[in-house]
Amino acid sequence: MLTIARAERFVLNVPYTPRCEEWNALMVRQWRIVEIIKVTLTDGTVGWGESLPHYTWAKASDATLQNIVGQNALSLIHDDSLGAGLQIALLDVAGKALGLPVWALVGGPLLREETPIAWWNTEMNPEVLAEEAQDAVAAGYTFHKIKARPFLDTFAQVEAISAVTPSHFRLDMDFNDLLLHAGIAAPILQELDTYEKVALYEGPIPQRDLEGYRKLREKIVKPIATHADVPPLPIALREENCDGFVLSECGLSNAKRVNALCAAFEKPYWLQGVGVGLMTAYLTHLGAVLSHARWPAVTCMNNYADDLLVEPLKIKDGFVQVPMTPGLGVEFDESVLEKYAMEPPYHLPERRHIVTISWPSGRQMHYAYLVNRLGNHAAVPFSHAANAYHLDTNRQCWEDFLLGNQPIEPRGVRLSVWKEDHTDEWAKLYERCLRGPVRG
Repeated sequence: MLTIARAERFVLNVPYTPRCEEWNALMVRQWRIVEIIKVTLTDGTVGWGESLPHYTWAKASDATLQNIVGQNALSLIHDDSLGAGLQIALLDVAGKALGLPVWALVGGPLLREETPIAWWNTEMNPEVLAEEAQDAVAAGYTFHKIKARPFLDTFAQVEAISAVTPSHFRLDMDFNDLLLHAGIAAPILQELDTYEKVALYEGPIPQRDLEGYRKLREKIVKPIATHADVPPLPIALREENCDGFVLSECGLSNAKRVNALCAAFEKPYWLQGVGVGLMTAYLTHLGAVLSHARWPAVTCMNNYADDLLVEPLKIKDGFVQVPMTPGLGVEFDESVLEKYAMEPPYHLPERRHIVTISWPSGRQMHYAYLVNRLGNHAAVPFSHAANAYHLDTNRQCWEDFLLGNQPIEPRGVRLSVWKEDHTDEWAKLYERCLRGPVRG
């Protein structure tokens, strides 16, 4: 009944919405590439899974897809090493074969019939984020995760969003370590504390700075979240260095392990598995039964022009309704397999551009995307593993700020993008930037 007949892989190039297409080129262009896994049982039952090859907790190899043939799908659902897309497909097909929703296979009672979900955006100037926030409200969201940066005016971001959203709308400010240390971060976060719509701070300083986080928790009011893997979760819990966590390795076994640890210490967390409709459905099932997955899940589904589903998930008042039908409880739109089909190599050409950061003092810095001779992203070290997925066109800028080379002045700083225009002026500046950041 549950014997696997075959497992297949499809790779798609799924378009972003027009606004996200423009700004995601700064950091996450490769997230357009979506891997779909189809698992078929010997009785013809089909399950679907999804992941992003450039952002996933594990990836299914061709050998793995071959080796699972003939095995029992239910016996494999707890193996996180199989790859995100394959694990989700196995849960979907096992649930369909047994007549059970995925949440019932996770184990434990149904705690929530709807789970909180967040809108997500990459690095954007304030007026652009305000437009995204308006779209979020129209789509039923009440929580918005944004990228807060020392090279963007964080306060202007909050004020622009606050001006166009209802009073109950809330923000997760994700700094990705860029406030450097508690001495810089504390006064900035204390001022942000005064904004009603700021709900929490994610990774304001490098996450291995346990003492720095303890100092911040003494000085600010609103909660701090860090990734559940750096430092290792037991250390973070023992040291009481934050108020909750981001779980980005959302394989079934790891999610249950993290939930058990967080429950023992009464710490909330959110599930973060980037993808489109199938990934969002999977995280919704996890959130329905994992007791401490209390903060809004992040999937970035809102960035895509197509959710790859026949009927969309139902989102209202900041919550997504948990599907109650067998498997994931959503119908994958098989027409997209042809519509968005992608040929190898599964890597999109990066947009060539120069990023300029301008301060009120008149200081300017110019940065360029770095590529090696194979066309891949240059290997620029990051401060911790949670940043490793940011294979981004703005990495040169990040590293310059993480090294402490630039001022952290959150008021009045502005980011501008100069896309390749084939002028001599652009080409000369770009060539200089490829050798290192250029002072304006």
